[in-house]
Amino acid sequence: MADPNRRRTEKRDLITEAAVDVFAEKGFHQARVSDIARRAGVADGTIYLYFKNKEDLLLSIFEEKMDVLLDGMREALEGVDDPVERVRRFARHHFRQVRENRSAAEVLQVELRLSNKFLKEYRPEKLWAYLNIFANIVRDGQASGVFRPDIDPFIAMWGFFGGLDEIAMQWVLARNQQRIQLEEAARQVAEIYIRGMLTNTQTTSEEP
Repeated sequence: MADPNRRRTEKRDLITEAAVDVFAEKGFHQARVSDIARRAGVADGTIYLYFKNKEDLLLSIFEEKMDVLLDGMREALEGVDDPVERVRRFARHHFRQVRENRSAAEVLQVELRLSNKFLKEYRPEKLWAYLNIFANIVRDGQASGVFRPDIDPFIAMWGFFGGLDEIAMQWVLARNQQRIQLEEAARQVAEIYIRGMLTNTQTTSEEP
């Protein structure tokens, strides 16, 4: 006999992925619950067994995708001690996830910002956890004398993420996405930031 909890999880995941596609295609405000149900192959009422409303579904997408980003980023940085290389890997992994998950990126970059609840009421703890990974890279670099001690890790994490986020937004919205090469964008953003954070006695060279 099938595990009912597993079946429930699988159906919830099916609805979530359907919602990602529908929100990306139609936009959050234009999408209807019936559109999501049809894409998921379930009855309209089934959606409400798992989510309070359409906005709750959007926030659930954010939570689930941030879990994926967090796990992936930790894995990408695992075993790397050099703070300079960790900055590079952070940028590369961030843009790799954008490129490989375009629909999800569009929902997170564009549609999520249309949610009043997200902007005014919601506390995105997982986003803070993601940003703190970068802040800790800065702190480690300062502790080892690689990065300048006068840099505020809080400002650094927001500045770095802001650059990545805006480029990702431009890529998602671009009619010709080939115009923005995300691999090269990751390299340039990382190197600009690294050179700005290095102490006067430090030099760096990119990996071949």
